[in-house]
Amino acid sequence: MTGPKDLDPSSRRIMIGEELRHARERAPLTQQALGEKLFVSGSYVGQMEAGTRRILPDMAVRLDEILETGGFFVRHCTKANASKHPEHFAEAAEAEAVAVEIRQYESLLIPGLLQTPEYARAVFLAYQPTAPEQVIDGLVANRMERARLLDHPTKPQLWAVVDEAALRRKIGSAAVMAGVLLHLAALVHRRRVILQVLPFDAGAHASLSGPLNLMQFEDAPPMSFVEASGLGQLTDDPATVTRHHLTYDLLRADALTPKQSLALIESVAEDYAHEDHAPGA
Repeated sequence: MTGPKDLDPSSRRIMIGEELRHARERAPLTQQALGEKLFVSGSYVGQMEAGTRRILPDMAVRLDEILETGGFFVRHCTKANASKHPEHFAEAAEAEAVAVEIRQYESLLIPGLLQTPEYARAVFLAYQPTAPEQVIDGLVANRMERARLLDHPTKPQLWAVVDEAALRRKIGSAAVMAGVLLHLAALVHRRRVILQVLPFDAGAHASLSGPLNLMQFEDAPPMSFVEASGLGQLTDDPATVTRHHLTYDLLRADALTPKQSLALIESVAEDYAHEDHAPGA
């Protein structure tokens, strides 16, 4: 029989979440009651039980104390929290993987789920110019594995608003940019994503502070994620998520229509392609 040591981190989290639910029900406590003792929402507890949210070390200690589980959660959560993604983004990536709807705004880069391997490599090399090749290869592979979410024909539904700066900033080379923009156009033509471009002439807009990611789930409250350099905040706080949804609606209102956006993306891709084939390029 396959033992716990053979489980990947995601499977471990599901197993530990089931143990958390059993321990909570034995207590007996509702999700809301346990959440109050942990100073989190009942929905947060539900996400830990479903395995979609990691049980962090300090939370594991509190769970063992409250539920009298003899150190079970402290012992098992370290391996369960292992992730291929940066620490500040790990929880968001795990939530993204089970979301049924994703709404994204990116200000400077093509969104990670929509990148090509060549574009992702150029981004990672810019972040880590002295990293060994095998490190960069691993980062690119992880990003492409994450992008396989879009292999499913309909889920998750992805709606992205991308700033025009992400189209105009040459990442890697003209050929790399032509490739990633044609990839975006192909996804739109396949009706796999809805894509809008926020043009430069929109001026000031509702998310000048940076990227925004909104996620909806079948059996859990919606969440939002905001990110800065090496920092990220994932939340299901209703007031915060509602405010972020308003921000996203304002961005969509300022953006070009999907049809206009596709025309701009294909036009810029053509410019890059001509640049790549120009004499001396």
